[in-house]
Amino acid sequence: MAVYWMTEAIPLAVTALIPVFAFPLLGILSTGKVCLVYMKETNMMFLGGLTVAIAVEHCNLHKRIALFVILHIGQSPRRLMAGFMLTTMFLSMWISNTASTAMMVPIVDAILVELYSSRDKDGEKGEPAGDLSVAPQHQSQMELVTTNGKSGQSQEVRELAVIQEKDQQENVQLKAEKKQEQVQQEEKKPKEEQERIPIEDEAAVLLTTSHRPERMQPVFCMSYLGLAYAANVGGTGVVTGTGPNLVLFGILKSSFSEPTGLNFATWMAFNVPGMLVCVLLAWLWLQFLFMGLCGRKSTIQQTTPEREAAVKRLIREKYRQLGPMTHHEATVLTLFVVLVFLWLFRAPEFVPGWSKWFSAAFGEHLEVDDATPAMLIVFLLFILPAKLNFWCFRDPNAPPTSSPACMTWDVVQKKIPWGVVLLLGGGFAMAEASKESGLSVWLGEQLQYFDVMPKEAIVFIVCLMTAMLTEVASNTATASILLPVLKELALNIQVNPLYLMLPAAVCCSYAFMLPVATPPNAIVFSAANMRSQDMMKAGFAMNVICVLVITIMINTLGVALFDLQNMPSWANSTITTAPA
Repeated sequence: MAVYWMTEAIPLAVTALIPVFAFPLLGILSTGKVCLVYMKETNMMFLGGLTVAIAVEHCNLHKRIALFVILHIGQSPRRLMAGFMLTTMFLSMWISNTASTAMMVPIVDAILVELYSSRDKDGEKGEPAGDLSVAPQHQSQMELVTTNGKSGQSQEVRELAVIQEKDQQENVQLKAEKKQEQVQQEEKKPKEEQERIPIEDEAAVLLTTSHRPERMQPVFCMSYLGLAYAANVGGTGVVTGTGPNLVLFGILKSSFSEPTGLNFATWMAFNVPGMLVCVLLAWLWLQFLFMGLCGRKSTIQQTTPEREAAVKRLIREKYRQLGPMTHHEATVLTLFVVLVFLWLFRAPEFVPGWSKWFSAAFGEHLEVDDATPAMLIVFLLFILPAKLNFWCFRDPNAPPTSSPACMTWDVVQKKIPWGVVLLLGGGFAMAEASKESGLSVWLGEQLQYFDVMPKEAIVFIVCLMTAMLTEVASNTATASILLPVLKELALNIQVNPLYLMLPAAVCCSYAFMLPVATPPNAIVFSAANMRSQDMMKAGFAMNVICVLVITIMINTLGVALFDLQNMPSWANSTITTAPA
């Protein structure tokens, strides 16, 4: 399975189904036990969190949040860069990294085209002389297209740009008329139809620009790399942000009978500071690489106050077009906030959580986990109406009509990444089989010679190796392969299992070097038409920076939160399973 996961010779989700037939036939686990791990509590929590995230996308709330943040941070290149990254980071904490990146790409393109459009001054007249003058005011020359997930279109885009550059003078008038017709057609469409453009395959969104002069390439590379870095790092902020986080939770729950101290609240307490530090350092690194810091010469053209004011008008206009917040958005936002608070205060450690009320009422044997509030909120999304057109809220002169719910099953089944759900289940099945067969114990014993090294060096090596491996393998698959082994290694060298497993799980998301490493990388690679060496040069430094940050965090904040200097009592509370 590990070979198939790393080589992707067959689809990852199909590889995850191998345990269902392989483990029973090899005498490792019975069929019933294997199938049960495919829908554990962790998977149900993942499904619940994804459904709420899809509801946020469905009502366009994520776009409102993005435009609001970018509008209020500022319009200088450095501030815009910070706004892009902070917005993508926050959205990636709650919705999929792919969806947040795909949503931000056209917004970033429109802003950058407006900021760096060629409007050279001609004497005192100040008339625009660039090729973007054919576009209507506040409109980017861009086209959002979907493909089957291949990036081969980038070469065609470059060739098309060269041809258009040569024919520019001959076609200016024709393009102006065509753009005007498109604007008139858009104005005739209903507002809801204009704003909600369906994306069939978010991982395959490509952005093609009619005219992107060579002088604008550095700023596009910088901004799009910032989006990818923020999306990848943002997924580490909360438990449901990305697959490796849930793999860690699932392995800990299946391995130890006592609470490990790691829950939704403590995860955020440890990872949100590290996430913010990594995003800040990523912003500084990209500034140094492209805009010039510490005496380094900038490769990006300076802007003017007039262009920055034009950008602010553009963002304000886009935000105004969204209109006031609808009942649909308000309902989804309320349910989303309620879910976050239910997760945070289920068992916050510093005070008794609300789950204790049910354990006290029905017995200590009853345990309420994070999947319960997630599914409660999902259920409410399918019940509460998206529009107030009933009872006293309905116009008495209008005919009675039924209101759709805040979420529909058609939307959910189209947008849920079912392959990732199977991938999580396959990882849990492999971890269960490794424990049952004694493979993880044997591997841990072989690695116990690391005991001669300082534990700080061990965790750094583990994090660096994990970050390199996740560049060429699926993040979730990498976590499923490594975490059971790291658990046994920690037990053999007598350190807290969280000391090795937690930073390794976080490092599974640190894939910045290759376009194929993560969907956000693939999206921005195609959108910016950048070269592989550009992404690798910037990404290698980011890998090292983030590994150093997580190593420092686990040895400082991690020690304070989880008492990592002492071997915990729960490490001896291993769960034993009956022979298959």
